[in-house]
Amino acid sequence: MYWFVVIIAFLLAGIKTKKPKYKKVSVIIPAYNEEETVGKVVEVIKKVSFVDEVIVVNDGSSDDTEAEAIKAGAIVINHETNKGKGEALHTGYKEAECDIIAFIDADIYNLTSKKVEAMIKPILEGKTDITKTKFARESGRVTELTAKPLLNFFFPEISFEQPLSGQFAARKEILKKINFENDYGVDVGIVIDADVLGISIMEVDIGAIQHDMSPLADLNIMANEVVRTIINRANKYGRVTMIDDIGYYIRMSIVGLSLVILGLFTIFFVKFIPLAIAVFITIIGIVLSVYYIVKVIVQSILMFKKIPKGNLVKSFIKIHFPMIISVVILLLMISTFIGAAHFENGVISIEPNSRNLIIYADDSPRENVISARGPYTIDTAIENETNKIRMPTDAMMTLGIDVNDTMIINGVSYKVESSRPGDSDIIRLPLEVEKELQLENGAIIQNSRLKEVFEGVKVIHHYGDDNTSIIEKFSISSKDINASNFEIFVDNESVAYSYGIFDENSNYIISINNKQVKTITCNNGTFSDCNFTYNGHQISIIFEDRNNTSIKQIIKANQGNFLNIIIKK
Repeated sequence: MYWFVVIIAFLLAGIKTKKPKYKKVSVIIPAYNEEETVGKVVEVIKKVSFVDEVIVVNDGSSDDTEAEAIKAGAIVINHETNKGKGEALHTGYKEAECDIIAFIDADIYNLTSKKVEAMIKPILEGKTDITKTKFARESGRVTELTAKPLLNFFFPEISFEQPLSGQFAARKEILKKINFENDYGVDVGIVIDADVLGISIMEVDIGAIQHDMSPLADLNIMANEVVRTIINRANKYGRVTMIDDIGYYIRMSIVGLSLVILGLFTIFFVKFIPLAIAVFITIIGIVLSVYYIVKVIVQSILMFKKIPKGNLVKSFIKIHFPMIISVVILLLMISTFIGAAHFENGVISIEPNSRNLIIYADDSPRENVISARGPYTIDTAIENETNKIRMPTDAMMTLGIDVNDTMIINGVSYKVESSRPGDSDIIRLPLEVEKELQLENGAIIQNSRLKEVFEGVKVIHHYGDDNTSIIEKFSISSKDINASNFEIFVDNESVAYSYGIFDENSNYIISINNKQVKTITCNNGTFSDCNFTYNGHQISIIFEDRNNTSIKQIIKANQGNFLNIIIKK
């Protein structure tokens, strides 16, 4: 057994463990007449422990840039003439023997090793393929006035704070896929290429930096080169086609979809426009939208075949978004019409019913100031529920009733209950109630018509608290009329709050524990004394006009008591 353990140990020891491959880092510094700062920049970079080589590309300088760079310990590659920043970066990239390359400007006065580490570490740690920097600085006119607007137009998925930062790092293998511009367009060119090719880019904050501000003449040259680079890339990657050709097709398809929507809306909701005109508008819209949507699809397929995918989808969705929204709106509209279609005896009938948007502008106590209700479908009460009326909460709110209230129709009492699960927007009525209200199964009732359907129906409404119950009686009015609010106090404690329509010069009865104890009169919107005592309890009812309306027509004295206060203690 011991021999077996020893053999296994030797075998395991003989297996070669794969060590992580060491990543060599090079830093490329393009320099043109930077004798004052290049030496210090090199010295700072060489202090970073994982930097293996520092290469200064002397781009045709006429001062001592080369000497200062050599003195600081850098490898120097000379251009006989000034070829531009992009060419200098490319020269250094070709000469560097490394896995990771960082590009850093030679004119930074306050460069620190921490800033350099912040650029390179995310790549060493495998978090990204490319890092570009953002930092606080005084200038940035080319970025804000030129680069960002053009990038937002042609490449909206690129949203870096400083696309022209100048300092960045990348894996060398990745840089082989990127086309280096030979001038100031190199920075934005790398960002665009990486984005379109789907290469991961991370923007890292390296804090504030200080460097020489470029004169206006140089900024003009820089702006021209940045614009040229962005436009060239937009042409190369099909963004001009996407914006121009496809953009035109999208706009025209939206026009067509809008005409279809307008035509359908006119057919069903605009009476003063002849039906023939509405149908003509709809047909023209269908032809336009179909034609241009097909053009959009064809051009989009061709573009996808020719251009690297990468992050193209993000821009594609943003540009197509208006058309997508229009299509969704039209589909929702068509689905509504299909849902409202009926076929009977060879005749197709389409009668859409809209929801009722309600906005309360008065001071009435409401749970929701704004709500959208209905329409409702009439159906017969289920078996064993011939004494119940089931309706959605929205319908109850419209009628001013609640669960467990009682509706009296043609002298018969029916208990009100909420809709059964799955019966949203369905009102279930006993057959006798359907006949009395002249309704048929399947009838669609808009929320605004609900009051007309139940006009005159008497309601016994229950509310209150643990110690006191209130039974209130009213009938449903088909119109909203000015109403009065009232609050009920028992022994100086508020027990209920309600509202309703009280007619002028009319009497109303108040009962306590089913016994009539008080009759009040409404005169010019005010009421006679509503303070009294019953069996040692102080009862007060305070009325106030709060400029609100209601459909609750309070029961008058000749029809019975309008309030029955049940005191449980």
